[in-house]
Amino acid sequence: MTQSTPSSEQRIWIVGASEGIGLAMVTQLLQQGAYVVASARKAETHPELLKLKAHQPKQLQLLNCDVTLTDTLPEKTEQACAFYDGLDIWLYNVGSYHPMHLSEWDLKQFDFMTQTNYSGAVHLMHALLPKFKNQPNAQWLWNVSLASDFGLPYGGGYSAPKAALMNLAESVQPELAEVGIQLKVVNHGFVKTRLTAKNDFAMLGLMEPEAAAEKIIQALSKNQFETRFPFNLAAILGTMKRLPKSWALALTKRMLTHE
Repeated sequence: MTQSTPSSEQRIWIVGASEGIGLAMVTQLLQQGAYVVASARKAETHPELLKLKAHQPKQLQLLNCDVTLTDTLPEKTEQACAFYDGLDIWLYNVGSYHPMHLSEWDLKQFDFMTQTNYSGAVHLMHALLPKFKNQPNAQWLWNVSLASDFGLPYGGGYSAPKAALMNLAESVQPELAEVGIQLKVVNHGFVKTRLTAKNDFAMLGLMEPEAAAEKIIQALSKNQFETRFPFNLAAILGTMKRLPKSWALALTKRMLTHE
């Protein structure tokens, strides 16, 4: 069975909507006729989101939401649901990335990446579950990362919580399906954003945010748990995941730089 396209007045809450992929998804979903609640830490004053709202005042609502402030998330969930008298789709797109050598390990940055890339989704899942239970055509989509396949040097603060989110999705998917919630994950590679701008190496298959957003939105209309792209990077990391660990670690050792 194929899901309907995310249009026809579907109500979608995008958490992580102010930059890059998130902003592109808001733009494309509005064009498809969806009703969107766009959240980010400063969504209500974000210039680009305000421009979109000026053109689509009925279809777009802005809601400040900082997923690291876990005590506020139950209230933010209530507010997001109230705009359009409920939600059909929740899309978790929050992410942070700060590459680190062990010699410059920053625990605050690591904790922040864990909160945004993993814990925020857990707390929102807990708050949203009663809202989506036994609701027709309910969908959750978590934007994870191909980095969840295998930990690479200097990127563990990002890939470790992403791997945890992927593992959690695999764990809860069967139970969610029993109460009518279709959970999906998207694992994609490098996208040209402020996060990947921190990288000082050639990024295989680097995509524009608009192209990645289009593929993520397409995943909503597919009856499959995981969507992976681009093919070349997905194949490489998928293979590394399945190699004997001694082989894979010998390969990643070659990625070390010595300053």
